Amino acid sequence: RNFSIIEIGFTTTVIPKALANLALGKKTISLMGCLTQSFLYFMLGTTEFLLLAIMSFDRYVAICKPLHYVAIMNSQVCSLLAITAWIGGAVLTLSPTLVYFQMPFCGSNIINHFFCDSTPMIELKCGNTKVLECMILISAVFTLLGSLAITAVSYINIITAVVKIPAVAGRQKAFSTCASHLTVVSIMYGSCIFMYLTQTNRLDLSKVVSILNTVVSPLLNPFIYSVRNTQFQEALRESIKWSIVISKH
Repeated sequence: RNFSIIEIGFTTTVIPKALANLALGKKTISLMGCLTQSFLYFMLGTTEFLLLAIMSFDRYVAICKPLHYVAIMNSQVCSLLAITAWIGGAVLTLSPTLVYFQMPFCGSNIINHFFCDSTPMIELKCGNTKVLECMILISAVFTLLGSLAITAVSYINIITAVVKIPAVAGRQKAFSTCASHLTVVSIMYGSCIFMYLTQTNRLDLSKVVSILNTVVSPLLNPFIYSVRNTQFQEALRESIKWSIVISKH
């Protein structure tokens, strides 16, 4: 539920305004609207990475400690972890946003992007922006690499445990449990590490990768997580069958 809420909010923060600008040809946004969009975008994105790390830990417990799963991942622990992810996302995003808000503008009000991303917004500021850039980098490194480290450690332990399972069917079942999560993790981490942890000024390429995060990934995630669901598979087969029937007529 938390992951679904984040995905809906993540997309809603950027896409409606971008579509409105394309439809109306009026590519403008207020200062407060831009700051709000930027804060929500990065807060929800940070929360999503923390939640993905928590989900990897959940899979580690399910596969490596199945008999203790109910005791370890009880409802209280799950609620606490989810709240921690939301609070962590807000705290890690709030400090750079407050520093940005206090810095003066240089006069230009043109953002070279389809939403209020950090890099083109920093270019509008006067004076020394090194402190702000450093804060953003530290927040990105802590969020991306910190949560990635938790995910990596969890899956190293999972793979080690799965390899020891003697039955082939048991190994396949264990790996299929993690397949959807690993796919989402690969898409999210790969695109964001490319954008925010590599020194590049190729804004056009950054825009393309941003579309992957804001449009493609949220669109694919429901299918990725539902592909193993029996009802989803049956509905997909029925849809394909009806499409073939309609195309013949």
